[in-house]
Amino acid sequence: MNRRDFIQLGSLSAGALLATSFAARGANPVHPQSFSDPGLDVSIKKRLADAGLNTARKQGATYADIRIGRYLNQFITTREDRVQSIVNTESFGAGVRVLVNGSWGFAAVENVKNEEQIVKATLAAANIAKANAKIASVPIELAPQIGYGEVSWQTPGVQNALQIPAREKVDLLLEVNRAALENGANFVNSNLFLINEQKYFASTDGTYADQDVHRIWPNFTVTSIDKSTGIFQTRSSLSSPVGRGYEYLKTNPTDKVTGVTTRYNRAYDIFEDVTAAARQSREKSSAKSVEAGKYDLVLDPSHLWLTIHESVGHATELDRVLGFEANLAGTSFATLDKWKSGKFNYGSQKVNIFADKTQEGSLGAVGWDDEGVKATKWDLIKNGILVNYQATRDQIHILNNNQPQGSSYADSWSSVQFQRMANVSLQAGKTPLSVDELIRDVKKGIYIIGDGSYSIDQQRYNFQFGGQLFYEIRDGKIINQLKDVAYQANTQEFWNSLVAVSDERDYRLGGTFFDGKGQPGQSSSVSHGSATARFNGVNVINTARKI
Repeated sequence: MNRRDFIQLGSLSAGALLATSFAARGANPVHPQSFSDPGLDVSIKKRLADAGLNTARKQGATYADIRIGRYLNQFITTREDRVQSIVNTESFGAGVRVLVNGSWGFAAVENVKNEEQIVKATLAAANIAKANAKIASVPIELAPQIGYGEVSWQTPGVQNALQIPAREKVDLLLEVNRAALENGANFVNSNLFLINEQKYFASTDGTYADQDVHRIWPNFTVTSIDKSTGIFQTRSSLSSPVGRGYEYLKTNPTDKVTGVTTRYNRAYDIFEDVTAAARQSREKSSAKSVEAGKYDLVLDPSHLWLTIHESVGHATELDRVLGFEANLAGTSFATLDKWKSGKFNYGSQKVNIFADKTQEGSLGAVGWDDEGVKATKWDLIKNGILVNYQATRDQIHILNNNQPQGSSYADSWSSVQFQRMANVSLQAGKTPLSVDELIRDVKKGIYIIGDGSYSIDQQRYNFQFGGQLFYEIRDGKIINQLKDVAYQANTQEFWNSLVAVSDERDYRLGGTFFDGKGQPGQSSSVSHGSATARFNGVNVINTARKI
């Protein structure tokens, strides 16, 4: 069996739906035509920001920043031949953060049409900071940051998906559904999630950053029913949410994807994916149920991104490491003493994991983060050793470091910014190694594609992961499809079992629009890249429920 026979499009990006709804914090439903409104001119935003910054200085602030944001979202949902919903939201306002007497204060305002409202919000933030300072035991220590002046950044090469008529996008999804049904699926749901963040940041450091961020996520789930048994099987899309525009989508089933492509600019062929999904969901019904035991696992990037996210991404967030944050994903086993030792063995020498806010096509790519730090890239795990964390300007001194990383984000102008996960990825292998060559040495293994159900403890240590597709590998050859597969391990055990990673040619991004954190909760978008990787001797269980 050839790998292309079951994955269909070897260059498909990763990803899967992690939430059933798309909530835009502070957003209100709007008529689609309002998306054509360009918002405030940058010169007006600078004048408003300066009014707030000057007020903050007069209130004794040693630092202040203002974020003026316009957040546009559109999400379209269809099922079979019907449109279930078209939702457009728009949120517009400003958030002001000030540091007075060593303590933070924050306030937000929805009406930003005049300086008076910005000044009022700044005064409220300053008063909150002064009140906090009276009870604070340790003053905030903020890493120094240069000012960049008036700068701008936009997601590269974007065809603005929000400017594409809704009818055209609906027709696309209904055509996708038709392809699924014509190829044997009994049911199909398809979605298109679109985000545009128009963010203006200004600070007393002297940075005025105007940014236009675009993200897109096409996805679907097909269901096939075995009429003889009544058992149903599903397969979700292997698409990835990406930091791109409408150019990401192949929008006609008869068109071919042409032009020079790289792993960052290639189009996602949703028609090829949904056709394969319909066939594969039917094949699952007759697939062999896995026999529990130890297997060598070959993990496709469309699966591995989620394991990276849960076992490394969250585990290296410094606020979780310190116990300052535990909401939604717990704290972390990767404590400071392990980092300070300089020899904590997070994984094998093949494990090189980095954070990167600059990666083209990623969900987290920006020019500057939400506290004015220029986007950068840094190592988290080097040759298997834990070497760094993800931190904000008021945390970085804990690591004896005064170089900010750019790990601050807020999901709305009305939310206070705090430490959020960067794009955290596994470095591809440096020696040429194709996926077929990776599989060739496997005697008893399973090839896993796509992400599925998962569970991980509140220390980011003990876990279990499923997937979308499972193929048995025997003596270096893919034999047949399996079902009822999940693997169990702890983080160290798993990453120490990594023995090989394919090279850059296979490197792909996965990710999610819905990474939750904080109290009150916020949601952010984040990508995780890898090439296909092999893990030896991992414990696999059978998840079938027997009645």
